[in-house]
Amino acid sequence: MVDTQLVPRGIRDEPVLLAMKKVQRHIFMPESTRSAAYEDRAVPIGEGQTISQPYMVAIMSELLELTGSEKVLEIGTGSGYQAAILGELAGDVYTIERVSALAESAGRTLESLGYKNVHVFAGDGTLGLEDKAPFDRIIITAAAPEIPAPLVNQLREGGILVVPVGERYSQVLLKGRKVRGEIVKESYTNCAFVPLIGEYGWKE
Repeated sequence: MVDTQLVPRGIRDEPVLLAMKKVQRHIFMPESTRSAAYEDRAVPIGEGQTISQPYMVAIMSELLELTGSEKVLEIGTGSGYQAAILGELAGDVYTIERVSALAESAGRTLESLGYKNVHVFAGDGTLGLEDKAPFDRIIITAAAPEIPAPLVNQLREGGILVVPVGERYSQVLLKGRKVRGEIVKESYTNCAFVPLIGEYGWKE
């Protein structure tokens, strides 16, 4: 997967490539879909959610510019796969999932794999985790109509936020850096994520 899909598509960050090689994607998927584990596409995991395309996991991780010590907030735990990748690349990872069944399942999987630096919470991800802020990095793995204001507030000055923003079924991947309290944005690739549901996202 790494050699045939990620490297040819321009992923260059060596720690990201090593993490993608180490973390086994199939472990985070239902038995019924594991045959598609290493295909370069999103795959359903139940509850109307998906495990993200490996390329999207890789590029979002790369855009975060992680060095190993950062405190990261992830919005949209899903299967826990992206959280595991972040667990390999960052200091502490706090991840929020609105579907409690998925939060519980991801938590069990991550615990079984020994990720003591990944902390799973159930709740409205658009509100963030104010009591754990500020965060050095924030990654949103669902499509937002705009960047939720609470997450901007919880991002440390100089910190990086990565999020797909746009319409409900079509978005652009953005990387933002917080400069004097505002998010300075750069656009990357077109993408299509499940919608970010919550007070500062789409309505269910």
